[in-house]
Amino acid sequence: MSLGEFDLIQHFFTRPVRRSPLGVGDDCALLAPTPGMQLAVSTDMLVEGRHFVSTVAPRRLGHKALAVNLSDLAACGARPLAYTLAFALPRADAAWLGELAAGLHALADEHAVELVGGDTTAGPLNLCITVFGEVPAGQALLRSGAAPGDDLWVSGRTLGDARLALEVLRGTVQLPGDAFEQVRRAMEQPVPRVALGQALRGVASAAIDVSDGLLGDLGHVLRRSGAARSAAAPLGATLFADNLPRSAVLATLPGGHQLEFLLSGGDDYELLFTAPPALADAVRAAGIASATEVSRIGRIELEPGVRVVDVDGQVIATPWASFDHFR
Repeated sequence: MSLGEFDLIQHFFTRPVRRSPLGVGDDCALLAPTPGMQLAVSTDMLVEGRHFVSTVAPRRLGHKALAVNLSDLAACGARPLAYTLAFALPRADAAWLGELAAGLHALADEHAVELVGGDTTAGPLNLCITVFGEVPAGQALLRSGAAPGDDLWVSGRTLGDARLALEVLRGTVQLPGDAFEQVRRAMEQPVPRVALGQALRGVASAAIDVSDGLLGDLGHVLRRSGAARSAAAPLGATLFADNLPRSAVLATLPGGHQLEFLLSGGDDYELLFTAPPALADAVRAAGIASATEVSRIGRIELEPGVRVVDVDGQVIATPWASFDHFR
């Protein structure tokens, strides 16, 4: 099938919409948020060789491109509404595009989020999505609400698996086939915690999604929360190494590798959030309501810095840096 730009859009990316009066095909998308709601907007770009490997299945790539954006909405406690898709393609391959669209549309349907516009061009493979959600005015989860004494929580049980998959692809770690497929799925098909984010409204004091590594993303919360308190320095935290959730595959690695991947791996797309200790039962109820495991992994403290401790309370050295796009 020979595809031009507008054939491509019509064939693979034009779908029925309910929230936009226009759908795709006009100069702008129009959205009508529910009265009393605020719009939550986020953009993420995936670049081949930087955010995904060339051997990724296109269906999984479509899933991940939308999932990482939905994860940002989850961290805000927002309900997804719509998204736009812009991408560059080396060539318009119909079979490849069909698989990409299938992965994208399956996740979009799961979360009732509509494709309402975008752009296409020829060039190195690159996908960029902007997602729109809504949250009740004044109820959005932010990075800036943590307070000393708050518990620190994280969702899921696969922290570090995406990094483990990357190291297998790099040849620095070896895994049997089934184990590799499990961690590769975590890297290429992350689960955005949309339902948990909404369930945590009014419960969590601060939240962020873990995209660049737990230590780095926790640092954003500590800096923003310290600034919100008009403090001269960020807040600090203590992390309990033994409480960090990990898969059975990651648990087979030596302890040092486990901790490195758990703390600085990135690409996890779990929610890292804080809540007062008095609301611990409410946090667990939010996890049950959203069918998402949650683990208490530390506490927020007034003393700046992050201290990772073992079961005996001894500080463990953490010489690893989280992901940075320009390093």
